[in-house]
Order: sequence, then structure tokens, then C-alpha cells
Amino acid sequence: MAEEVDVVVIGMGPGGEHVAGELAGAGLAVVGVEAELVGGECPYWGCVPSKMMIRAGNLLAEGRRVPGMAGSSRVGADWAPVADRIRDEATDDWNDRAAADRFTGKGGRLVRGHGRLAGPGRVEVNGEVFRARHGIVLATGSRPQIPPVPGLDGVPYWTNRDAIAAKEPPGTLLVLGGGAIGLELAQVYARFGTGVTVVEALDGLIPAEEPEAGELLAGVLREEGLTVRTGARAAEVRHSGDAFTLVLADGTELTGDQLLVATGRRVDLAAVGVDSVGLDPAARALRTDGQMLAAPGLWGVGDVTGHGAFTHVAMYEADIVIRAVLGEPGPDADYRALPRVTFTDPEVGAVGLTEKQAREKGLRVRTGLARVPSSTRGWIHKAGNEGLVKLVEDADRGVLVGATTAGPMGGEVMYGLAVAVQAGVPVESLRHMIYAYPTFHRGVEEALRDLRA
Repeated sequence: MAEEVDVVVIGMGPGGEHVAGELAGAGLAVVGVEAELVGGECPYWGCVPSKMMIRAGNLLAEGRRVPGMAGSSRVGADWAPVADRIRDEATDDWNDRAAADRFTGKGGRLVRGHGRLAGPGRVEVNGEVFRARHGIVLATGSRPQIPPVPGLDGVPYWTNRDAIAAKEPPGTLLVLGGGAIGLELAQVYARFGTGVTVVEALDGLIPAEEPEAGELLAGVLREEGLTVRTGARAAEVRHSGDAFTLVLADGTELTGDQLLVATGRRVDLAAVGVDSVGLDPAARALRTDGQMLAAPGLWGVGDVTGHGAFTHVAMYEADIVIRAVLGEPGPDADYRALPRVTFTDPEVGAVGLTEKQAREKGLRVRTGLARVPSSTRGWIHKAGNEGLVKLVEDADRGVLVGATTAGPMGGEVMYGLAVAVQAGVPVESLRHMIYAYPTFHRGVEEALRDLRA
């Protein structure tokens, strides 16, 4: 017999935990279902621990930019304090218990296990069935996308979780995938003395972003001693003893002590039984309307909706679902100014459309480009000042539809441009603003002067 509750949330990552906690706090009978740690990928294996590692690597890099301060970039530093901090502050079970206690303290009930839809309004967990009077929220996140490279399924490769949990860095590391996760971890390991080779099948790094940003990162990484291979498709993987061999389509063989696979993430809708409510289990994402509704009484939040594997997207969508379930008014989801940050050094912030995406939408586009080293702040900053500002304008409407800010604090510089894209601020208004001197964001003014078809 099914137990009746108000809401069942399947997946207690950042978005699911937020929905479940707020609805429980509003007095609803909420069951939160989680098979792993409450909080999801971000605090234990993603955003938080990776940024701890990046912070440590950046400190080393800054020191090495002063001659004689921190030794050569090819000299390893002590990895143990980094691994200890991640273990103590990011992957400790105490955090899971604390998050669970926050939820149950609001009146929610946490059920450990894999939740699965069992028909409209019904969820099955460990043989127990719940019937949700108000609805169900799917917030099941995503998992690493493993490419069908011959031999890969038979070798002990790393995913991002293994790279985060490592107690010591390998001597050499092959990184399959030149997106944000692969590059962030590649640079960290290189700064701690690992010899790193990055292999990307497409023609540039961070291929979802502007090509200028990818070219910038490729140059910086090579200068730091990493090997970067773009336009290089993996054809085979072998493992023997303590060595991995990655064979490329052109016959080149690369070897390393460890192999990190960072080729994106995927959603598994079949695993949560969406077919039981008439949805396609083979779909790449859960299709939702503006209020995050995928089917009557079924909402989606986070990675599962396909709008980007970002914690900030999950939290944004969670707020919409909370209002919808409580019957409160609010705007539909709006992804025009979706922000993205690749936390490499230089950091790459981006918002809205790339130039290519804007042209594919049929917009008449103008772009403007400024280089950070040519700015006063860039000249002052000197070592480590690589960066750029690129603007994408819809010339017919006279507003920005996209922007990229790469360089020191690139993700922070991007914020003002995110506001401009979201609010549709006229480019003419941006031209006549006052930009503080000397700042990195003053490069926006130069990029505006450079706007051209």
C-alpha cells in the first residue's frame, strides 16, 4: 500500500535539497530521496573541492611568477595539505549528516536509496511506494559521459571524482576532454608537478565557448608546460602494468600513469522510470515548460532539464518549482543570460550567446574584442595578465546578446555584462557609462569601441 505525502523529491543535490527544504519548511509533508550524499555532486566531488584545488594551484603559480619565490613550475609541491583539506571539508560524511539534519529539522523525511517513478504521482524506493498529492520533483543530476572508445571500458580510468579524491598526484596524466572539468583539473595537476597531456577531439579547447577563449587557454597551458592536442580523436585505450596508452586516430600513441576521462556529462532518464508517466526514457534531457513542469504533477530541476550542469541553474530552477508547488506567482524560466565560468587561470566567464550561436539564430551580429594586456590594469598586473573581453551584439536591436570575459577574475568581471544581457541594456547606454580606472572591467569600454560587423 502506498504512503501518501504531499511532495516527493528524487535527488537531493543542490536544487533538490533546496526544493525539499523550502517546501517542508512551508508545512508540506515532503519526502526527499537520495542514494548518495545529501548535497549532491557539487559539495563533495564538484564545485567546492575542485575550487579548493584550483586555489592551491593558483597560489603556487602566483609565487612562481616571482623569480626564486616558489621554484620551477615543473617542481612538484606538497599535495598532502590539499588532499587533507578536501577530505576534511568537502567529502566528510559530517557534511552529509548536517545537510540531512537541516532537512529533517524542517519536518522533511529523508529516504536513502534510488528513487524511481512508478506511474503518475507515485515513487518507489527500496520496495516502498509513496503517492504524492501535490507532485514529484526530479532532481537526479547527471553522471560522467564516457565515450565509446575501444578498450576504455576495460581500463581503470579516472572520472572527476577520482581526480578529486586522489591522495597524491600521478607522475603523468592523460586528460581526455578539453572542456571546463578537464582543463581545470589538468592545470591543477600540472601545477603540482604532474606532466599533463590534454586531448580534445574538436578543433579547440572549451569548444562550447568562443574560439578566442579556447585559443587563449591553449597558449597559456602550453606555456606552463602542458601538452595540448586539439582535433585529436581517441581511437583506442590500453592499460598494462602501471601505464595507460591512448592511441589517436592518426596513429599517435600517448602514454601516462593515469587517464582522466572528462568528456562531458549525461542524464539517465531511463533509470528514474520516466516511461511510467509517458515520457521518453531515451531523451537527452527532461523537457519542461517555463514553470519547470514536465508532465502533470512532475517538475524537473537541475542537470536533468538540460539547461546546463551548473549548481546556479539548479538553484534558479528550484526557486521556480518552489513557487509553482506553493501556487505563488512568478516569471517563467529565462535562460537568455545564463552565466558560465571555467575556473582555469586565466578564468573564463561567459554569458548568453556566443558569436556562432547568435549567427545560427539568424541575428545580424556585431562583435567587439579587447585584450587584457593592452589595458592599464593588464599592464600593471604583468605576469598572469592573459585575457580578453569579447562582446556579441544584436545589431538590429542594439543590445548585447552575449559576452566573454577571460583573464584574472574573469568570472567576476562577467557579472556586469550578465546584467546588460538579461536587462537588454542598449549598447549606446553602455557606451556612456563611467568605467572605474584602473580595473579589469574597464576593458568592456574598449570592446564596445571595437564593435563591428
